Order: sequence, then structure tokens, then C-alpha cells
Amino acid sequence: MSSFNLADVPRLIPKVRPEEIVAADLIDRATQIAIDLAVAGVILLVTLWASRWLSALAKAAVGRMTRQVPPDATLQSFIGSAVRYIVVIVGLVAVLQQLGVKTTSILAVLGAASLAVGLALQGALSNVAAGVMILALRPYRVGDVIETTGRIGTVRGLDLFTTELTTADNLKVVIPNSKVFGDVIVNKSFHERRRVDAVFRIPITVDLASYVAALKTRAAADPRIMGDAEPVVEITGMAEAWVEGAVRVWTLPHDHPAVMADLLLAARMLAAGQTPLPPPELPKPAPPKAARPRPGKGRKSGLGSLRSRPKA
Repeated sequence: MSSFNLADVPRLIPKVRPEEIVAADLIDRATQIAIDLAVAGVILLVTLWASRWLSALAKAAVGRMTRQVPPDATLQSFIGSAVRYIVVIVGLVAVLQQLGVKTTSILAVLGAASLAVGLALQGALSNVAAGVMILALRPYRVGDVIETTGRIGTVRGLDLFTTELTTADNLKVVIPNSKVFGDVIVNKSFHERRRVDAVFRIPITVDLASYVAALKTRAAADPRIMGDAEPVVEITGMAEAWVEGAVRVWTLPHDHPAVMADLLLAARMLAAGQTPLPPPELPKPAPPKAARPRPGKGRKSGLGSLRSRPKA
């Protein structure tokens, strides 16, 4: 039986060059990095897909919870964006952890930086707080006509920072939410109807009874004025040379400016002894299209009856 000699170990082990050891180590590290990058890429793709899917799911859930037809687009957009950003942030943290980055220190640095940025951007944060309060209290919605900060317009957009209005002369007005929330907000589209108060003055010499009757008749003939409440003509003031009155009628919110202008013109023409212009005619709804009669089958149709005739 031969004995084992330690001196023979270096001779038995194959010689490995240092370059081969370094190359093997680089290959192992490159393989691990490639695997980590591939997994991080998959996590990123899944995060982007999940953010969109969960955002759409949150919008649909908000639409079902509010029970409005149509649902509030502003609240849906806000909730959907919040869910999407949260999912993206969580996914980015998972990607960094997969790549071996210590997220604890990064989150600490981001927390300190966010505190400094928050102190520097107090005005912007006040707009965010006001935007959250507007979204929670819902004093107006997209599409409503509002008056605030001395501006009147239709709400076209609402986010966490600003409210976008479009005026009647097609101007874009962007107002910070802090100014909107800190000012008086008049929503002119909230209720289904609005009252028109057309104030007029006529000379004292005009026959008041005939004038009031003619003005009531003219107002009642306007199809834009709601017929469930009769037009009211009230005398609100009187002086030596003139009489002041007001025509009060109810109409839809979008017809309010036109009805106001029409009644003021009619009151002025009646005071001058002229016949007021006739009220505008509303467009008649298009009649439903009649369905085309389908040809019968066999002997009931004309062609079938011709074909079914026996030859002479």
C-alpha cells in the first residue's frame, strides 16, 4: 500500500493561470449583473403595466361609488393619477433593491430633500392643499360655469395646482387653487334653472298697465322661458321722470345671457312705442327615421309572386 505524500499535491493539482481566474470571476459577475438587469427590467415593465391597469380600475371604482351619470371626470382623474404614481414609486424601489442599491439611505436623503423643497415651495404646497380640498368638497366640476377671483368662465381642467377656465371670448385663464379656494366661488351651473332679472326704466308718461301686459305677453311667448312659472313684471322704483321695473322669468342656465339680452331689448322697444322683435324659434328635433320595409319571402314579395307564376 503506497503512502500519500503532501509534497505531491502541487504536482497533482492542475496549474491555473491568474488570467483564467480573473476571467472566470468577470464572467460570473457579468452573468449575475445580466440576471439582475433582466429581473429589474421585468419588474419595471410589470410596474408600468400594473400602474395603468390599477389606475383604470380605480377610475372605474370611483365612477361606481359616486353613482353619477356621467361620473365625475375630475375625481376619477385625480384618484387614477394618485394610484398610478404610488405603484410606480413602489416599483422603482423594488428595481433599485434588485440592482443592489440600498434604498434606506436613498429614502432618508429624499426625505431630507423633500423637507427642504417643501420649505422653499410653500406657495406650491398651499395650492396642492387647496386642490385637495376642492376635490373633496366639490364646489364645482369640469364643465361648470363659475365666477371666482373676478373671472367668469367654463371649467376646462382641475388638478392639484391650478384651475383652468375658458372665458366667453375664448380666453384661457389659469388660476392657482389657493386663490380659488380662498375666494368666493359662484357656480352658475349647479342648479337646473336660473332666474333672469331684466331691470328696465320707462318714462313716467307711458301707460304702465298696457306696458306691463305687453311685456308679460312677450316674455310668455319666448320658448326658452320655462312655462311652469309665469313671467313676473314688478315695479321696483319710481321717480318724477321714470318708473323702474324688472321682468323675472326662469330659464335654463345656458339660455340665461340670451334671454336677458332679449328681454332688455323688448322692454326698450315697448317703451319707445315699437313692436318688439318676435322671440326666436327653437330648432325642431329631427323626426325619427322610418325603418325600411323588408321584402317578404316566397309568394308574399312582389318578385317572388312573379317568379311563382306558371308559364303560359
